[in-house]
Amino acid sequence: MNPLRWLVAFLTMGLALPAMARDIDKALIEAAKKEGKLVFYTSYVTPQMHAAVKDGFEKTFGITVDLLNVRASELNERVRAEQAAGRFLGDVVQHGQASINRFTQAGNTQPLGAIAAAEDLIDGQPAEPNQIGSFIGAYAILANANLVKPADEPKSWLDLLDPKWKGKILTDDMRAAGGGNAVFSATYSALGEDFHRKLAANDVTISRDVGEAERRAARGEFSLYMPQVSSDLTGLRGLPVRLVVPKEGIAYVRLDLAFLKNAPHPNAARLFIEYYLSEANQQRIAAWGVLPVIKGADSALPPEVQPMAKAKFMGTIVADTQQKMLDLATAIYK
Repeated sequence: MNPLRWLVAFLTMGLALPAMARDIDKALIEAAKKEGKLVFYTSYVTPQMHAAVKDGFEKTFGITVDLLNVRASELNERVRAEQAAGRFLGDVVQHGQASINRFTQAGNTQPLGAIAAAEDLIDGQPAEPNQIGSFIGAYAILANANLVKPADEPKSWLDLLDPKWKGKILTDDMRAAGGGNAVFSATYSALGEDFHRKLAANDVTISRDVGEAERRAARGEFSLYMPQVSSDLTGLRGLPVRLVVPKEGIAYVRLDLAFLKNAPHPNAARLFIEYYLSEANQQRIAAWGVLPVIKGADSALPPEVQPMAKAKFMGTIVADTQQKMLDLATAIYK
């Protein structure tokens, strides 16, 4: 782990957060304390960030958080199997917006009801009946600073089609769920299929190892890497790389929170979501490089990530079209 991230984790782990952006009903707090615990499932694989949130919640309210942090496919199967068997073990689930939407379509979630912090959400990211945003992972382009002069870097996603980048672009796998397909979905919707057919013809190289791909770009094996996720930028400090934010905007994935159906600790679950969306906790997770969903919390973002917070959100994965986007990417990037 990058030393800076260890420092962030150390500083944030011990912070108590007694004050929320909005007051929480004392009756809810007391009811949650009587339940004594909650079970939290998340597919966002950043254990240190989750540990900081868990520690802060437990120290603030004295309520234990049992945390399950697994990859998206494993979480999908876990929820499906438990709910199908009538084994209602989880309380709160954190997953991609489209994935939570599919859980809801399958009857695996229940309505949120009134969440006080929903009044403080940033513009364009409203709560839905069964889900609410918790943070946003943003995606742009990474350039090798030794190989790409600022004047020559792509100003638009369309610039990636320039023959000068032929064989010099490394990309996350757009044919699989993840950041690569998030960018594929956003750019396909905004720029069309022709953009991707021409990009594929520009001899892009596909990788499935995000961390190694970033470093391959830093080592100069490739001039550009896409998509660069916001939460990894602080770990690249000191390396010869530069973030590029195209003029059309950035792709993103919103990680949502939802109540699982028949949650066994409903009051603790509600309190946890209110806590997660408090300004103080949103600032805490922003320090890890994810974009907060509560107004004003972006002041805690690392300087490397600030350009993403100011960029236009170009598009994201949509539940109803995700499989279509995966199929199209598979057909184009053979």
